Amino acid sequence: MDGPKTLVLSEATWNEISRHAQDEFPDECCGVVLSDGTTDRVQRLINIQNQLHALDPQTYPRTAAIAYAMDYKELESVIDNANRSGARLKAFYHSHPNHDAYFSPEDKAFASPFDEPTFPGAAQIVVSIYDRTVKRIAAFVWSNEKKDFIEVPVAKAPQI
Repeated sequence: MDGPKTLVLSEATWNEISRHAQDEFPDECCGVVLSDGTTDRVQRLINIQNQLHALDPQTYPRTAAIAYAMDYKELESVIDNANRSGARLKAFYHSHPNHDAYFSPEDKAFASPFDEPTFPGAAQIVVSIYDRTVKRIAAFVWSNEKKDFIEVPVAKAPQI
């Protein structure tokens, strides 16, 4: 994606992402938004960061309060099931408990481990949540021109 494109989320999608951030607070939540072209669906994923930290705190010094890690097998299964049903990966999302909604160096490393996005068509949504109250939802997309993720407007679709 290039240029100032707006990421549009249905009200139900917006609300479900917000609810997931609230449910997992004070830890980060993570998940994906799948779309069949007309309807979006939120798929919550398990943040395995605390498990990784417990197994190997040297390699994974951060806990789920300030980091997230998706189980790649779970993610692959979700994407495969979506593809079989005609849906596509629209966006990844995660929360920043008690922090602003920005695309951190860690977020960029997850999304583009080899300096190119693993899923170039998928937006990256970051939810800022303080004391279980969502303050802002931000979206970032890959810019081929800038070779980086850039923030784009995110909006709720009007209800029909």
